[in-house]
Amino acid sequence: MATEVEAWTAVPQRDGVFLMGAPEEEFVDDDMLAEGEVNGNWTPHEKALHEARLKAKAKRRLRRTSSRDSTRESLSETAGEPGTDPNSPKGKISISDRKSRMGKGRGLPKKGGAGGKGVWGAAGMVYDYEEPDARDPNYDESSQGDTVYATVVPELDEEQLEKTVNPIVQEYFQHGDTKEVQALLQELNLGSKKFQFSSLAVALALEGKASHRELTSRLLSDLAGKALSEDDISRAFDKMLKDLPDLILDTPEAPQMLGQFIARAMADHALPMNFLDRYKGRVDCDHARAALDRAAVLLSMKREIMRLDNVWGVGGGQRPVRHLIREVNLLLKEYLLSGEVSEAERCLCDLEVPHFHHELVYEAVVMVLESSGETAVKMMVKLLKVFWETGLITIDQMNRGFQRVYDELPDINLDVPHAHTILEKFVDLCFQETVITKQLRDACPCRGRKRFVSEGDGGLIKQ
Repeated sequence: MATEVEAWTAVPQRDGVFLMGAPEEEFVDDDMLAEGEVNGNWTPHEKALHEARLKAKAKRRLRRTSSRDSTRESLSETAGEPGTDPNSPKGKISISDRKSRMGKGRGLPKKGGAGGKGVWGAAGMVYDYEEPDARDPNYDESSQGDTVYATVVPELDEEQLEKTVNPIVQEYFQHGDTKEVQALLQELNLGSKKFQFSSLAVALALEGKASHRELTSRLLSDLAGKALSEDDISRAFDKMLKDLPDLILDTPEAPQMLGQFIARAMADHALPMNFLDRYKGRVDCDHARAALDRAAVLLSMKREIMRLDNVWGVGGGQRPVRHLIREVNLLLKEYLLSGEVSEAERCLCDLEVPHFHHELVYEAVVMVLESSGETAVKMMVKLLKVFWETGLITIDQMNRGFQRVYDELPDINLDVPHAHTILEKFVDLCFQETVITKQLRDACPCRGRKRFVSEGDGGLIKQ
Protein backbone atom coordinates (compact mmCIF):
# COMPACT_ATOMS: atom_id res chain seq x y z
CA MET A 1 0.00 0.00 0.00
CA ALA A 2 2.80 2.41 0.74
CA THR A 3 4.26 1.66 -2.63
CA GLU A 4 1.01 2.62 -4.41
CA VAL A 5 0.79 5.94 -2.47
CA GLU A 6 4.30 6.89 -3.46
CA ALA A 7 3.64 6.06 -7.07
CA TRP A 8 0.45 8.20 -7.00
CA THR A 9 2.24 11.23 -5.61
CA ALA A 10 5.08 10.85 -8.11
CA VAL A 11 2.75 11.75 -11.03
CA PRO A 12 3.65 15.25 -12.45
CA GLN A 13 1.35 18.05 -11.24
CA ARG A 14 1.00 21.78 -12.14
CA ASP A 15 -0.34 24.28 -9.70
CA GLY A 16 -2.18 21.59 -7.70
CA VAL A 17 -3.82 20.08 -10.77
CA PHE A 18 -3.00 16.65 -12.19
CA LEU A 19 -1.95 16.68 -15.80
CA MET A 20 -4.69 14.48 -17.19
CA GLY A 21 -4.11 15.58 -20.80
CA ALA A 22 -0.49 14.28 -21.02
CA PRO A 23 0.26 11.46 -23.46
CA GLU A 24 -0.41 8.00 -22.10
CA GLU A 25 3.04 6.67 -22.84
CA GLU A 26 4.60 9.41 -20.70
CA PHE A 27 2.68 8.25 -17.62
CA VAL A 28 3.59 4.71 -18.29
CA ASP A 29 7.26 5.53 -18.43
CA ASP A 30 7.04 7.56 -15.23
CA ASP A 31 5.35 4.66 -13.41
CA MET A 32 7.94 2.30 -14.60
CA LEU A 33 10.71 4.69 -13.56
CA ALA A 34 9.11 5.25 -10.15
CA GLU A 35 8.70 1.52 -9.63
CA GLY A 36 12.34 1.05 -10.56
CA GLU A 37 13.36 3.74 -8.09
CA VAL A 38 11.37 2.10 -5.27
CA ASN A 39 12.91 -1.25 -5.98
CA GLY A 40 16.33 0.36 -6.25
CA ASN A 41 16.87 -0.90 -9.77
CA TRP A 42 17.54 2.53 -11.55
CA THR A 43 20.52 2.73 -13.72
CA PRO A 44 22.44 5.98 -14.13
CA HIS A 45 21.21 6.27 -17.73
CA GLU A 46 17.57 5.98 -16.73
CA LYS A 47 18.00 8.50 -13.95
CA ALA A 48 19.50 11.07 -16.37
CA LEU A 49 16.66 10.45 -18.84
CA HIS A 50 14.11 11.02 -16.10
CA GLU A 51 15.65 14.37 -15.14
CA ALA A 52 15.70 15.51 -18.79
CA ARG A 53 12.01 14.72 -19.16
CA LEU A 54 11.18 16.74 -16.06
CA LYS A 55 13.01 19.78 -17.45
CA ALA A 56 11.21 19.50 -20.80
CA LYS A 57 7.83 19.40 -19.05
CA ALA A 58 8.76 22.49 -17.04
CA LYS A 59 9.62 24.38 -20.25
CA ARG A 60 6.33 23.38 -21.91
CA ARG A 61 4.43 24.52 -18.86
CA LEU A 62 6.16 27.95 -19.00
CA ARG A 63 5.36 28.39 -22.71
CA ARG A 64 1.67 27.60 -22.19
CA THR A 65 1.40 30.10 -19.35
CA SER A 66 2.97 32.97 -21.37
CA SER A 67 0.70 32.31 -24.37
CA ARG A 68 -2.42 32.52 -22.24
CA ASP A 69 -1.27 35.82 -20.76
CA SER A 70 -0.75 37.39 -24.27
CA THR A 71 -4.28 36.47 -25.47
CA ARG A 72 -6.24 37.90 -22.56
CA GLU A 73 -9.01 40.25 -23.70
CA SER A 74 -9.96 41.71 -20.38
CA LEU A 75 -8.15 44.75 -19.04
CA SER A 76 -8.70 43.50 -15.52
CA GLU A 77 -6.32 40.63 -16.12
CA THR A 78 -3.42 42.95 -16.88
CA ALA A 79 -4.40 45.99 -14.84
CA GLY A 80 -2.96 44.62 -11.67
CA GLU A 81 0.14 43.16 -13.24
CA PRO A 82 3.28 45.21 -12.98
CA GLY A 83 4.81 46.62 -16.18
CA THR A 84 1.55 46.84 -18.18
CA ASP A 85 0.06 50.12 -19.59
CA PRO A 86 -3.74 50.26 -20.05
CA ASN A 87 -3.31 52.98 -22.73
CA SER A 88 -0.79 50.98 -24.76
CA PRO A 89 -1.83 49.55 -28.18
CA LYS A 90 -1.84 46.06 -26.60
CA GLY A 91 -4.44 47.25 -24.14
CA LYS A 92 -7.02 47.96 -26.87
CA ILE A 93 -9.93 45.62 -26.69
CA SER A 94 -11.94 46.44 -29.89
CA ILE A 95 -10.58 44.95 -33.10
CA SER A 96 -12.94 47.20 -35.16
CA ASP A 97 -11.59 50.41 -33.63
CA ARG A 98 -10.26 52.76 -36.37
CA LYS A 99 -7.82 54.56 -34.13
CA SER A 100 -4.16 54.36 -34.80
CA ARG A 101 -2.37 51.21 -33.63
CA MET A 102 0.95 53.01 -33.81
CA GLY A 103 0.33 55.13 -30.76
CA LYS A 104 0.41 58.40 -32.79
CA GLY A 105 -2.00 61.31 -32.55
CA ARG A 106 -4.52 62.06 -29.82
CA GLY A 107 -6.66 59.06 -30.60
CA LEU A 108 -9.46 61.20 -32.13
CA PRO A 109 -11.43 60.06 -35.21
CA LYS A 110 -10.45 61.43 -38.62
CA LYS A 111 -12.04 64.83 -39.48
CA GLY A 112 -14.11 64.69 -36.35
CA GLY A 113 -16.06 61.73 -37.68
CA ALA A 114 -17.10 63.64 -40.83
CA GLY A 115 -14.55 62.16 -43.23
CA GLY A 116 -14.59 59.09 -45.39
CA LYS A 117 -16.19 57.93 -48.61
CA GLY A 118 -19.87 58.74 -49.00
CA VAL A 119 -19.96 60.92 -45.87
CA TRP A 120 -21.86 64.22 -46.18
CA GLY A 121 -20.52 65.72 -43.01
CA ALA A 122 -20.57 65.40 -39.27
CA ALA A 123 -23.75 64.34 -37.53
CA GLY A 124 -26.13 67.24 -36.88
CA MET A 125 -24.46 69.59 -39.40
CA VAL A 126 -26.89 72.05 -41.07
CA TYR A 127 -25.95 73.48 -44.49
CA ASP A 128 -26.93 77.02 -45.52
CA TYR A 129 -28.17 77.97 -49.00
CA GLU A 130 -25.28 78.47 -51.41
CA GLU A 131 -25.68 80.76 -54.41
CA PRO A 132 -25.10 78.79 -57.66
CA ASP A 133 -22.04 79.69 -59.67
CA ALA A 134 -22.80 80.51 -63.31
CA ARG A 135 -19.29 79.37 -64.31
CA ASP A 136 -19.81 75.93 -62.81
CA PRO A 137 -19.77 73.23 -65.55
CA ASN A 138 -22.79 71.62 -63.86
CA TYR A 139 -24.76 74.87 -63.85
CA ASP A 140 -28.34 74.21 -64.96
CA GLU A 141 -29.68 77.15 -66.92
CA SER A 142 -33.30 75.98 -66.92
CA SER A 143 -33.54 75.63 -63.16
CA GLN A 144 -31.05 78.23 -61.97
CA GLY A 145 -31.56 81.12 -64.38
CA ASP A 146 -29.84 82.44 -67.48
CA THR A 147 -26.36 81.23 -68.25
CA VAL A 148 -23.71 83.93 -68.44
CA TYR A 149 -20.90 83.24 -70.89
CA ALA A 150 -17.72 85.25 -70.49
CA THR A 151 -15.39 85.65 -73.47
CA VAL A 152 -11.74 85.54 -72.47
CA VAL A 153 -9.47 87.36 -74.94
CA PRO A 154 -5.75 86.61 -74.52
CA GLU A 155 -3.34 89.50 -74.24
CA LEU A 156 -1.47 90.31 -77.45
CA ASP A 157 2.27 90.00 -77.57
CA GLU A 158 4.65 92.34 -79.38
CA GLU A 159 4.42 90.64 -82.77
CA GLN A 160 0.66 90.14 -82.70
CA LEU A 161 0.14 93.73 -81.53
CA GLU A 162 1.88 95.20 -84.56
CA LYS A 163 0.10 92.85 -86.98
CA THR A 164 -3.27 93.79 -85.47
CA VAL A 165 -2.84 97.53 -85.02
CA ASN A 166 -1.29 98.39 -88.40
CA PRO A 167 -4.34 97.31 -90.48
CA ILE A 168 -6.65 99.20 -88.11
CA VAL A 169 -4.67 102.43 -88.54
CA GLN A 170 -4.31 102.00 -92.31
CA GLU A 171 -8.04 101.47 -92.64
CA TYR A 172 -8.68 104.52 -90.48
CA PHE A 173 -6.65 106.61 -92.91
CA GLN A 174 -9.26 105.67 -95.53
CA HIS A 175 -12.53 106.21 -93.66
CA GLY A 176 -11.47 108.65 -90.88
CA ASP A 177 -14.03 107.34 -88.35
CA THR A 178 -12.56 107.48 -84.85
CA LYS A 179 -15.57 105.72 -83.29
CA GLU A 180 -14.90 102.62 -85.34
CA VAL A 181 -11.29 102.55 -84.15
CA GLN A 182 -12.47 102.88 -80.55
CA ALA A 183 -14.88 99.95 -81.01
CA LEU A 184 -12.09 97.80 -82.45
CA LEU A 185 -9.75 98.64 -79.57
CA GLN A 186 -12.37 97.58 -77.03
CA GLU A 187 -12.44 94.13 -78.61
CA LEU A 188 -8.67 93.71 -78.15
CA ASN A 189 -6.83 92.83 -74.95
CA LEU A 190 -3.81 95.12 -75.13
CA GLY A 191 -3.10 94.87 -71.39
CA SER A 192 0.07 96.68 -70.39
CA LYS A 193 0.91 97.37 -74.06
CA LYS A 194 -2.01 99.76 -74.63
CA PHE A 195 0.34 102.75 -74.92
CA GLN A 196 2.03 101.16 -77.94
CA PHE A 197 -1.08 101.74 -80.05
CA SER A 198 -0.38 105.49 -80.03
CA SER A 199 3.30 105.04 -80.89
CA LEU A 200 2.48 102.70 -83.80
CA ALA A 201 -0.13 105.12 -85.15
CA VAL A 202 2.28 108.08 -84.99
CA ALA A 203 5.05 106.03 -86.62
CA LEU A 204 2.76 105.15 -89.55
CA ALA A 205 1.66 108.79 -89.85
CA LEU A 206 5.28 109.97 -90.04
CA GLU A 207 5.77 107.80 -93.12
CA GLY A 208 2.46 108.92 -94.66
CA LYS A 209 1.00 112.15 -95.93
CA ALA A 210 0.00 115.36 -94.21
CA SER A 211 -3.62 114.24 -94.21
CA HIS A 212 -2.61 111.05 -92.39
CA ARG A 213 -0.86 113.05 -89.72
CA GLU A 214 -3.89 115.27 -89.31
CA LEU A 215 -6.12 112.19 -88.94
CA THR A 216 -3.71 110.70 -86.38
CA SER A 217 -3.80 113.87 -84.28
CA ARG A 218 -7.59 113.81 -84.35
CA LEU A 219 -7.58 110.13 -83.40
CA LEU A 220 -5.40 110.74 -80.33
CA SER A 221 -7.61 113.65 -79.33
CA ASP A 222 -10.83 111.62 -79.62
CA LEU A 223 -9.43 108.53 -77.85
CA ALA A 224 -7.94 110.51 -74.94
CA GLY A 225 -9.95 109.85 -71.81
CA LYS A 226 -11.91 107.02 -73.46
CA ALA A 227 -9.88 104.18 -74.89
CA LEU A 228 -6.53 105.79 -73.94
CA SER A 229 -5.47 107.70 -70.85
CA GLU A 230 -3.06 110.63 -70.62
CA ASP A 231 -0.48 108.29 -69.12
CA ASP A 232 -0.77 105.93 -72.12
CA ILE A 233 -0.25 108.77 -74.60
CA SER A 234 2.63 110.17 -72.51
CA ARG A 235 4.39 106.80 -72.48
CA ALA A 236 3.86 106.54 -76.25
CA PHE A 237 5.58 109.88 -76.92
CA ASP A 238 8.35 108.99 -74.45
CA LYS A 239 8.98 105.87 -76.50
CA MET A 240 8.91 107.87 -79.74
CA LEU A 241 11.50 110.32 -78.41
CA LYS A 242 13.80 107.41 -77.53
CA ASP A 243 13.29 105.81 -80.96
CA LEU A 244 14.02 108.99 -82.94
CA PRO A 245 17.51 107.83 -84.07
CA ASP A 246 15.85 104.87 -85.80
CA LEU A 247 12.90 106.86 -87.15
CA ILE A 248 15.22 109.37 -88.84
CA LEU A 249 16.56 106.59 -91.09
CA ASP A 250 13.17 106.33 -92.83
CA THR A 251 11.86 109.87 -92.20
CA PRO A 252 14.59 112.54 -92.02
CA GLU A 253 12.07 115.15 -90.83
CA ALA A 254 10.89 112.97 -87.94
CA PRO A 255 12.09 115.33 -85.12
CA GLN A 256 10.15 118.32 -86.46
CA MET A 257 7.06 116.23 -87.16
CA LEU A 258 7.16 114.60 -83.74
CA GLY A 259 7.43 118.06 -82.16
CA GLN A 260 4.30 119.11 -84.05
CA PHE A 261 2.53 115.96 -82.83
CA ILE A 262 3.46 116.79 -79.23
CA ALA A 263 2.30 120.42 -79.55
CA ARG A 264 -0.99 119.38 -81.16
CA ALA A 265 -1.63 116.71 -78.50
CA MET A 266 -1.00 119.19 -75.70
CA ALA A 267 -3.30 121.74 -77.36
CA ASP A 268 -6.01 119.06 -77.63
CA HIS A 269 -5.47 118.11 -73.94
CA ALA A 270 -4.42 114.61 -74.90
CA LEU A 271 -1.07 115.19 -73.19
CA PRO A 272 -0.58 116.82 -69.78
CA MET A 273 0.55 120.43 -69.87
CA ASN A 274 3.70 119.61 -67.89
CA PHE A 275 4.96 117.11 -70.49
CA LEU A 276 7.71 119.43 -71.74
CA ASP A 277 8.71 120.45 -68.22
CA ARG A 278 9.68 116.89 -67.37
CA TYR A 279 12.41 116.96 -70.05
CA LYS A 280 14.05 120.27 -69.15
CA GLY A 281 17.74 119.68 -68.63
CA ARG A 282 17.39 115.90 -68.98
CA VAL A 283 17.69 115.36 -72.74
CA ASP A 284 20.98 114.05 -74.11
CA CYS A 285 19.83 113.13 -77.64
CA ASP A 286 20.05 115.96 -80.18
CA HIS A 287 17.10 114.66 -82.15
CA ALA A 288 14.87 114.51 -79.08
CA ARG A 289 15.97 118.01 -78.10
CA ALA A 290 15.04 119.29 -81.58
CA ALA A 291 11.57 117.71 -81.32
CA LEU A 292 10.93 119.23 -77.90
CA ASP A 293 12.15 122.65 -79.03
CA ARG A 294 9.81 122.51 -82.01
CA ALA A 295 6.88 121.73 -79.71
CA ALA A 296 7.81 124.54 -77.33
CA VAL A 297 8.01 127.07 -80.20
CA LEU A 298 4.59 126.09 -81.53
CA LEU A 299 3.00 126.32 -78.10
CA SER A 300 4.52 129.76 -77.48
CA MET A 301 3.03 131.26 -80.65
CA LYS A 302 -0.09 133.36 -80.49
CA ARG A 303 -3.35 131.93 -81.68
CA GLU A 304 -3.73 134.67 -84.29
CA ILE A 305 -0.39 133.76 -85.84
CA MET A 306 -0.50 129.99 -85.70
CA ARG A 307 -3.49 127.81 -84.93
CA LEU A 308 -2.39 124.39 -83.73
CA ASP A 309 -5.55 122.73 -84.99
CA ASN A 310 -4.24 123.45 -88.50
CA VAL A 311 -0.62 122.56 -87.79
CA TRP A 312 -0.79 119.85 -90.46
CA GLY A 313 -2.90 121.95 -92.82
CA VAL A 314 -6.27 120.79 -94.11
CA GLY A 315 -5.74 117.91 -96.50
CA GLY A 316 -7.72 115.53 -98.60
CA GLY A 317 -11.46 115.50 -98.85
CA GLN A 318 -11.78 117.45 -95.62
CA ARG A 319 -10.94 120.67 -97.41
CA PRO A 320 -13.81 122.93 -98.49
CA VAL A 321 -14.93 122.56 -102.09
CA ARG A 322 -14.22 126.21 -102.83
CA HIS A 323 -10.68 125.79 -101.61
CA LEU A 324 -10.18 122.73 -103.82
CA ILE A 325 -11.54 124.55 -106.87
CA ARG A 326 -9.17 127.43 -106.20
CA GLU A 327 -6.23 125.04 -105.93
CA VAL A 328 -7.14 123.35 -109.21
CA ASN A 329 -7.43 126.66 -111.02
CA LEU A 330 -4.06 127.75 -109.67
CA LEU A 331 -2.53 124.45 -110.78
CA LEU A 332 -3.80 124.86 -114.35
CA LYS A 333 -2.74 128.50 -114.62
CA GLU A 334 0.78 127.68 -113.42
CA TYR A 335 0.95 124.88 -115.97
CA LEU A 336 -0.08 127.19 -118.82
CA LEU A 337 2.67 129.60 -117.79
CA SER A 338 5.47 127.10 -117.12
CA GLY A 339 4.48 124.11 -119.24
CA GLU A 340 5.93 121.65 -116.68
CA VAL A 341 3.74 118.56 -116.63
CA SER A 342 5.68 116.94 -113.77
CA GLU A 343 5.05 119.92 -111.48
CA ALA A 344 1.35 119.84 -112.29
CA GLU A 345 1.29 116.11 -111.58
CA ARG A 346 2.98 116.62 -108.21
CA CYS A 347 0.54 119.37 -107.21
CA LEU A 348 -2.42 117.18 -108.14
CA CYS A 349 -1.08 114.32 -106.01
CA ASP A 350 -0.56 116.66 -103.07
CA LEU A 351 -4.23 117.60 -103.11
CA GLU A 352 -5.10 113.98 -102.18
CA VAL A 353 -8.55 114.18 -103.72
CA PRO A 354 -8.75 111.39 -106.35
CA HIS A 355 -12.53 111.55 -106.18
CA PHE A 356 -12.43 115.22 -107.19
CA HIS A 357 -10.23 114.90 -110.30
CA HIS A 358 -13.26 115.44 -112.52
CA GLU A 359 -13.08 119.08 -111.42
CA LEU A 360 -9.64 119.37 -113.02
CA VAL A 361 -11.01 118.03 -116.32
CA TYR A 362 -13.93 120.45 -116.17
CA GLU A 363 -11.75 123.47 -115.36
CA ALA A 364 -9.25 122.50 -118.08
CA VAL A 365 -11.95 122.36 -120.78
CA VAL A 366 -13.49 125.65 -119.60
CA MET A 367 -10.06 127.35 -119.75
CA VAL A 368 -9.65 126.12 -123.32
CA LEU A 369 -13.05 127.56 -124.27
CA GLU A 370 -12.23 130.91 -122.66
CA SER A 371 -8.71 131.15 -124.06
CA SER A 372 -7.68 132.53 -127.42
CA GLY A 373 -5.22 130.78 -129.65
CA GLU A 374 -4.09 127.24 -130.34
CA THR A 375 -1.47 127.06 -127.62
CA ALA A 376 -3.83 126.49 -124.73
CA VAL A 377 -5.68 123.79 -126.68
CA LYS A 378 -2.52 121.79 -127.42
CA MET A 379 -1.14 122.15 -123.88
CA MET A 380 -4.38 121.00 -122.25
CA VAL A 381 -4.61 118.00 -124.57
CA LYS A 382 -1.03 117.08 -123.63
CA LEU A 383 -1.75 117.47 -119.90
CA LEU A 384 -4.90 115.35 -120.02
CA LYS A 385 -3.08 112.69 -122.03
CA VAL A 386 -0.30 112.45 -119.42
CA PHE A 387 -2.79 112.24 -116.56
CA TRP A 388 -4.75 109.58 -118.46
CA GLU A 389 -1.68 107.44 -119.18
CA THR A 390 -0.32 107.68 -115.61
CA GLY A 391 -3.71 106.75 -114.14
CA LEU A 392 -4.18 109.92 -112.12
CA ILE A 393 -7.47 110.54 -113.93
CA THR A 394 -9.67 107.51 -114.45
CA ILE A 395 -12.12 107.01 -117.28
CA ASP A 396 -15.00 107.73 -114.95
CA GLN A 397 -13.52 111.02 -113.83
CA MET A 398 -12.68 111.95 -117.43
CA ASN A 399 -16.20 111.22 -118.67
CA ARG A 400 -17.74 113.06 -115.75
CA GLY A 401 -15.65 116.18 -116.36
CA PHE A 402 -16.53 116.37 -120.08
CA GLN A 403 -20.19 115.62 -119.39
CA ARG A 404 -20.37 118.55 -116.98
CA VAL A 405 -19.08 120.82 -119.76
CA TYR A 406 -21.66 119.38 -122.16
CA ASP A 407 -24.47 120.09 -119.70
CA GLU A 408 -23.36 123.68 -118.98
CA LEU A 409 -22.46 124.57 -122.54
CA PRO A 410 -25.60 126.75 -123.10
CA ASP A 411 -24.61 128.93 -120.15
CA ILE A 412 -20.96 129.02 -121.24
CA ASN A 413 -22.03 130.01 -124.71
CA LEU A 414 -23.48 133.24 -123.32
CA ASP A 415 -19.99 134.41 -122.36
CA VAL A 416 -18.11 132.63 -125.16
CA PRO A 417 -20.07 132.86 -128.43
CA HIS A 418 -17.81 130.42 -130.29
CA ALA A 419 -17.81 127.82 -127.49
CA HIS A 420 -19.44 125.13 -129.66
CA THR A 421 -16.81 125.39 -132.36
CA ILE A 422 -13.89 125.39 -129.97
CA LEU A 423 -15.32 122.47 -128.00
CA GLU A 424 -15.82 120.34 -131.11
CA LYS A 425 -12.23 120.94 -132.15
CA PHE A 426 -10.90 120.18 -128.66
CA VAL A 427 -12.96 116.99 -128.37
CA ASP A 428 -11.67 115.76 -131.73
CA LEU A 429 -8.07 116.33 -130.67
CA CYS A 430 -8.64 114.48 -127.39
CA PHE A 431 -10.17 111.54 -129.28
CA GLN A 432 -7.22 111.43 -131.67
CA GLU A 433 -4.86 111.26 -128.66
CA THR A 434 -7.03 108.47 -127.14
CA VAL A 435 -7.86 110.60 -124.13
CA ILE A 436 -11.62 110.10 -124.46
CA THR A 437 -13.76 107.36 -125.94
CA LYS A 438 -15.76 107.43 -129.16
CA GLN A 439 -19.04 107.47 -127.21
CA LEU A 440 -17.93 110.58 -125.35
CA ARG A 441 -16.90 112.27 -128.59
CA ASP A 442 -20.25 111.51 -130.22
CA ALA A 443 -22.07 112.92 -127.17
CA CYS A 444 -20.54 116.36 -127.75
CA PRO A 445 -23.34 118.85 -128.52
CA CYS A 446 -23.12 120.84 -131.70
CA ARG A 447 -25.02 123.97 -132.83
CA GLY A 448 -27.61 123.31 -135.52
CA ARG A 449 -27.08 125.27 -138.75
CA LYS A 450 -29.80 127.80 -139.67
CA ARG A 451 -30.71 127.80 -143.33
CA PHE A 452 -33.06 130.45 -144.77
CA VAL A 453 -35.59 129.62 -147.44
CA SER A 454 -36.30 131.73 -150.46
CA GLU A 455 -37.80 135.17 -150.20
CA GLY A 456 -41.13 133.82 -151.28
CA ASP A 457 -41.48 131.94 -148.00
CA GLY A 458 -41.72 135.14 -146.02
CA GLY A 459 -38.28 134.89 -144.41
CA LEU A 460 -39.15 131.89 -142.33
CA ILE A 461 -36.37 129.71 -141.03
CA LYS A 462 -36.41 126.18 -142.33
CA GLN A 463 -36.13 123.68 -139.60
